[in-house]
Amino acid sequence: MGYLANILSFLSLACAFGSIIFSLEEHFTFASWAIIFSVIIDGLDGQIAKRYKLTSEFGRELDSLVDVIAFGIAPSVLGYIFIYRDFYLSASLTLFVYLFCSVFRLAKYNVTPKTKLVNYFYGLPTTVSGGVLASFILIYRKKLGVSVPYYFQLAFIALVLALAFLMISRVRYLNLDGIKQIFGKKLKLIFVFLFILFVLAAFFRKIGITTFLLFYLYLIFSPYLVRRLE
Repeated sequence: MGYLANILSFLSLACAFGSIIFSLEEHFTFASWAIIFSVIIDGLDGQIAKRYKLTSEFGRELDSLVDVIAFGIAPSVLGYIFIYRDFYLSASLTLFVYLFCSVFRLAKYNVTPKTKLVNYFYGLPTTVSGGVLASFILIYRKKLGVSVPYYFQLAFIALVLALAFLMISRVRYLNLDGIKQIFGKKLKLIFVFLFILFVLAAFFRKIGITTFLLFYLYLIFSPYLVRRLE
């Protein structure tokens, strides 16, 4: 049991590496899903480590390094290859800013006393920012050799910059413990609802936009929910 959290961290790393490979081969749907799976695994990793008291200095350092790759480098590579043909310089600069802010965000989190982060984070978590970018790309399932519409690329660049700013901001976002405290016993019903929602979304081939909207709802409403915990 003591190695379970670290195994999950390495599994998240494998997903991140797979995402980069898929991005290089321009299989953007697979690359996006690999990042989203990393988001899910990262959440499980943290909860298992807390529940079974598996936290260690090695585990914390490992988790942070994996997060840099999974939610900093992998989304940056995916985003760059997704739009670079029409926005070579803009894509380079914008995604470097995103990568810089994600690394800065993680470094700041590592040195912040955890007594201040009981139910929320300061700044948008890198897991969510990576999930937002990946799910946004899922909305438009680009085929090999087909250019992405200009307006979609502009929207992507704007989204990248907004996420970069939110990651280093002082805006507070709920963590999983905060979500549990807010919803309490209703959380199981919410998970059932989400499962049914994803089944229907997959059936109607709308799973990309459904996933993005769920991340977006967290992005918008989480800072307001934090106030209920005060």
